[in-house]
Amino acid sequence: MQTDKPKKTKGVFKKYMLKIHLWLGLLSGIIVLIVSLSGAFFVFNEDISAYLRKDMMFHGETDIANKKPIPLRELKDLVNAQITNEEVTAEEVTIPLDPTRSYQFGLFKADADGWNYFDTYLIFKTVYVNQYTGEVIAVDDILESPFFFSMILHRSLLLKSSVGGTVVGVSTIIFVVMLVTGIILWWPKNKNMRKQRFWFRWKKVKGWRRKNYDVHNILGFYSSILALIVAVTGIMYSFRITMSWIYFLINGFSMHAPDYSHFKTIAPESMETPTTVDRIADKVREHYPNAFSFGIDLEDHENADHHHDNMTIRIKDHEFKYNDSHIMIFDEHSGELLFNRPHNERLLADRATGATYDLHVGAFFGMPGKIIAFILSLICASLPITGFIIYWGRRNKKKTTN
Repeated sequence: MQTDKPKKTKGVFKKYMLKIHLWLGLLSGIIVLIVSLSGAFFVFNEDISAYLRKDMMFHGETDIANKKPIPLRELKDLVNAQITNEEVTAEEVTIPLDPTRSYQFGLFKADADGWNYFDTYLIFKTVYVNQYTGEVIAVDDILESPFFFSMILHRSLLLKSSVGGTVVGVSTIIFVVMLVTGIILWWPKNKNMRKQRFWFRWKKVKGWRRKNYDVHNILGFYSSILALIVAVTGIMYSFRITMSWIYFLINGFSMHAPDYSHFKTIAPESMETPTTVDRIADKVREHYPNAFSFGIDLEDHENADHHHDNMTIRIKDHEFKYNDSHIMIFDEHSGELLFNRPHNERLLADRATGATYDLHVGAFFGMPGKIIAFILSLICASLPITGFIIYWGRRNKKKTTN
């Protein structure tokens, strides 16, 4: 009797794990399917969009070595004079370090009270401009992009972020529990079963149900570790407090973070000239000549809808990555550089949490990482389907037996 007790306990434990795995799967399956498929569709969005928009992204101006870009505030006025049919004006610009690339001005308008995708995002456009002539090359409507649509579907199911984001976040937490319970259920009892479960052995298997069962278990097992990374980084986006916890753990159980609030604009506004912002841009180029791009807010002080303590500029190092970024802070009236922090001087915890997006979409490891993220998303999308087929087959089998 004593020797059978551990086996019985183990059997009961797996029985409960199976119930948890089953009911959580039925509860979250459709959302996991939608989020996984939309995520797979979105993975290569920047690469494909860059290819399709290359005629906009490169201005084609010749002899640029002997030409200078138009001063930024003058360029902004030229752009706004050409887009008079737009509801909003261009007030921010993204400047590429590659002089053959076009400047990009952003047009954005949103309704914070909108309850879905269509009511929230009203205007989201990029104006591509030849910085040497001031000519508007194209106005690209981001809202017409299926990639942007898929991103919002992935993040919040096209609902208001506070509602849809929470639903996606909770479903992702459930998915993590399912990955853990799935590994427990998959774990073989002995050596012989271990041989069977690590790969497909279908030479003598004719029934499609058994093959479906193997697909669910084997793909689920091999994708589990990477799927956990993708799921956890997704949860960090849905519930920002989890990002704080991870920062706290990596930072040696401390929430201490660098404080840049004391870097403020103290020079009088009278010191600012129309070309101050151009001198700031030149300093960014001087410090980071090999970076990819940086953005500048050109909003006029009297029309500003938010307060500026200083001019903070984030410099993006790579085209398709966001974590490797630098920060420069300027006095926006005098153009004086107040602070410069290269990426490699960031705290480890800051760099780790800052890599959340790049890890989530696979961009952290470049194109190979994106390919893996794409395949992984498709596998994750298949798990609710193959899992439901297993459940439905067992359910019907019980009915037939009865």
